Amino acid sequence: MRRPVVAVTGAASGVGALLTRALVASDEIKQVVAIDERRGDVAEAHWHVLDVRDPAIADKLRGADVVVHLALDLDLETDAAARTAYNVRGTQTVLTAAAAAGVHRVVLCTSAMVYGALPDNDVPLAEDAELRATADATGVGDLLEIEHLAHRAPRAHPGLNVTVLRPTVLVGGTDTALTRYFESPRLLVVAGSRPAWQFCHVEDLVSALEYAALEKVDGELAVGCDGWLEQEEVEELSGIRRMELPSSVALGAAARLHRIGLTPSPAGDLAYTMHPWVVSGSRLHEAGWRPKWTNEEVLAELLEEVSGRHTVAGRRLGRKDATAAGAAGATVALLGTAALVRRARKARRRI
Repeated sequence: MRRPVVAVTGAASGVGALLTRALVASDEIKQVVAIDERRGDVAEAHWHVLDVRDPAIADKLRGADVVVHLALDLDLETDAAARTAYNVRGTQTVLTAAAAAGVHRVVLCTSAMVYGALPDNDVPLAEDAELRATADATGVGDLLEIEHLAHRAPRAHPGLNVTVLRPTVLVGGTDTALTRYFESPRLLVVAGSRPAWQFCHVEDLVSALEYAALEKVDGELAVGCDGWLEQEEVEELSGIRRMELPSSVALGAAARLHRIGLTPSPAGDLAYTMHPWVVSGSRLHEAGWRPKWTNEEVLAELLEEVSGRHTVAGRRLGRKDATAAGAAGATVALLGTAALVRRARKARRRI
């Protein structure tokens, strides 16, 4: 087989940097073109420094066979409008530029969150299950729009193949609402819910992306550990006890805290800790790919990463704040803050 030239966007950091390093070390890859707003430290790659929203990216993609687009901003602290403008416009520009440059395959990475976390979800979900997520959770609206662009691109650009990878809860140098869940002094459990946890280590995501770059798989593919963990198993393995709240209290408090700017996570993030959204990875398995990590191993890695961090309702607390408030006290205090602020606002209106 002819060895492909692979371009990677977002190549200077995170998953993009890990993939770039893996590709330059592969005997199956002819050359790696690395694109980012700053130069990374993989000297063997051919670097271009520019914003992926710049139409000039088409010139940088000429000669590439495959583009793996990983330049996404899913930071909890980023302004939502700015995040969407970067993610959606960037993906649209890359798809259009790839087609113009004669690239025949683009690999995108979204999340299994696009399936939605719903009480009636199958466990596990088939990879061709309907995408029932809404835009209520952090970044999920962007990911759904990227999925729409991926579906539309082959019709708009005949000859362009688009492969989409959907990792489960990503762990390994990541900071998301779902990883912050394990930084809390108690694991919040909504009464009557049935959480199920399925993780994906970044090393497994990188190997799956390499599979896609080498055109060993195509279509829409879920990436994660085999199987899943029930909430009780997570609590036993982590040693963190639960704090159970009624749905109306948990969702109401989460919405109010986000609305008044005390937490970065909207109430929609909470659904992914309430309802199952685990997926079957059958398509990658059929192609011969296997995860190296188990759910138990990834959870242990995550707990080691977040050790010493203090987060309540998605909000990071300094060590001094956490010590002063106490574990359970910090949770109760933060949940009660929204009610206190609301009362203060009502009092001001009456003056």
